[in-house]
Formats: sequence, C-alpha cells, structure tokens
Amino acid sequence: MPRFLFAHAPVLSAVLSSAVLSSALLVSGVVAAGPADAGAGTSSGSERATAARHVVGDGSPASCTSAAVVRAVAIGGTITFSCGAAPKRIVMMATAKIRNDASADVVIDGGGLITLSGAGQRRILYQDTCDPAQVWTTDHCDDQATPRLTIRRMTFVDGNSTGESYDGGGGGAVFVRGGTLSITGSRFYRNQCDSNGPDLGGGAVRVLSQYHGTPVTVSGSTFGGSAADANRCSNGGALSSIGVSWVITRSVLSFNQAIGRGANPARPGTPGGGSGGAIYNDGNTMTLSVVSSTIQDNHANEGGGAIFFVSNDRTGTLRIQGSTLRRNPNDGFSTAGYPGIFYLGQGDPVVIDSTITP
Repeated sequence: MPRFLFAHAPVLSAVLSSAVLSSALLVSGVVAAGPADAGAGTSSGSERATAARHVVGDGSPASCTSAAVVRAVAIGGTITFSCGAAPKRIVMMATAKIRNDASADVVIDGGGLITLSGAGQRRILYQDTCDPAQVWTTDHCDDQATPRLTIRRMTFVDGNSTGESYDGGGGGAVFVRGGTLSITGSRFYRNQCDSNGPDLGGGAVRVLSQYHGTPVTVSGSTFGGSAADANRCSNGGALSSIGVSWVITRSVLSFNQAIGRGANPARPGTPGGGSGGAIYNDGNTMTLSVVSSTIQDNHANEGGGAIFFVSNDRTGTLRIQGSTLRRNPNDGFSTAGYPGIFYLGQGDPVVIDSTITP
C-alpha cells in the first residue's frame, strides 16, 4: 500500500530573477548581437553589461549549426533559434562554453523545438567561473554572482563528459560552477558521465559553487523518462552537486542510474560511487526541495535509488512536498522508513502530502 507521510514546516521557496534583456537584432545567418549596455564589471562586484538578444539561424534548418551555437553561447545574452517550424536537432561538434566576461545573463531558449546532441562524444554546455580559459572576472570565483544561466524549453541528448576532469568532471550534458542556474521546461535524455568515482556525478547536470548559496531551480522538466532514455553516471544519474541547494518543481526524474561501485568514501578495492539514482547531493549547509514532482524507476548500485543526500555537518535539510517517489531500488543502503532515499542531515526529511513507496 502507498505510504503517506505528513509534517508541517515552512514552505521553502526560491526565486531566481533574470534581468530583462533588450535590443533584439536579427541578422540573416548564424547569430546576431546587439550592443551591450555601457559599463564593465570589476572584481568589486559591479555587474558586467547585459548583452543583447541573439538568434541562431536565418529561418532554415541548415543555418542552425554547432558552430553557430558555440558562437552565440560565447557572446551570451538571450539566445533563441530560427531553424524553421519543425523541431531541429543540432549535433554539437564542440562543447558550447560560456565566457565569464561576456554577459551577466545567458538565457538559452529553444522554444520547445531545439535539441542539442553531444553525439555520445562530448559535453554539450559548460560554465565555470573558476576556469581561467573562460576568463577570471573576480578574485572570488567560487562565489560570484554571474554569469546567471537560464535554460528554457531545450532538449539535451547524448551528452558525454567521460574523461573530463577539470573541477572534478561530471555533468554529461551541462556543467555549471559559479553564478546561478535555472532550468525550465527542458528535457534531458541519454546523457552520461564517468562510470566510476566516489564523488563524481551528474549524468545530465553537475553544479558547484552557486552564488551565496542560491538554489538551482528546476521546473517543468524531464530527466530520463524511459529505460531507453536513461541518464547515467557514477553518482547522481540525473543531477549531482557538492554544497549546492536545489528547488525541483513539477518535474519528472525516472529511469536514471547511478552505476559506480564502492560508495563514498570508496570501499577498499573499489573505484567508488554508485549512489543517488536520480539525485546526488553532498556537502555541508544545503537544502533539497522536491515539490509536485515524480521520481520513479531510478536505480543505484549503492545508496539512495532516488535521492542520496549527505550533509556532512548535519545542517542540510531535505523537503518533499506533493510528490511521488516509487520503484527506486538501491542495491546497497537507504534510510529506514524512506524507501529509495539515503539521508544524513538536520533531523528527519520533511515529507508533506507525498507518497514514498519501494
């Protein structure tokens, strides 16, 4: 029978705001860029200019290329697509990398028609404020406000970050360190990262060092969805982070897999990993809030078939509200009374109007 758990606690909310971007300029061809507002950011904390709107493509499917996406992402601002009326898959021949000195806001909006594919060979999208190759813009790269990355109505498929080791690797489709991240109305299928490693993860998305602890927001999005579309990694088949908070609403995480073995720290004679079939959160003070979402049919070789949440200093909290968690087996360990969840944090998980069953 379903298990209903009830509790009372303040509703966790997080609002990530993006600045309104102006000056749209469409140029026939690959990408159009309007002038940025005057004013450059400095290490004192003032923001860089917010770039104008850019359009990938000139209306024809052939004009929407990997090179066009890479150029647009490097410029920043709001990026939309003009590839014709039909859905368009763009096979990425290189990873699209956000430059830290280009634009305070980077909004990538596929309008529900655009799929970016890593072809099983490469990570698709990358942001790292601590990577000098993308330009250092402050003396506190591990806690800086920008870039603010927003992903809207996009599909990411067949991303693969296996072998990527900078800042710990992971993030088969999307890797973000620094600034902030918001994902809305997007889909992630068949993405993967390294199959082993005690703290490496995020078959779809890996996040580190969000500004002032701002939660990553995920809404109306799907990760996996079928056995054929599973995201997989050593830990966190779909999502993984260290010291990062999340607010996940109206989303589905299903059929994702944590495929490492040996847990964290790795047992002697093992490479480590295998926890958090859907979500892997490790760190100290952090929160995970799952609201009006479904997490089902995920699997972990070690702990937490659905969620692995470990707050090392026991200050972190887990909240599940109006959600369903079911059929999330783990071959190793879970927390008694919470099938598919391994939790070490402040008190017990707060579960409100939700169903958690084996």
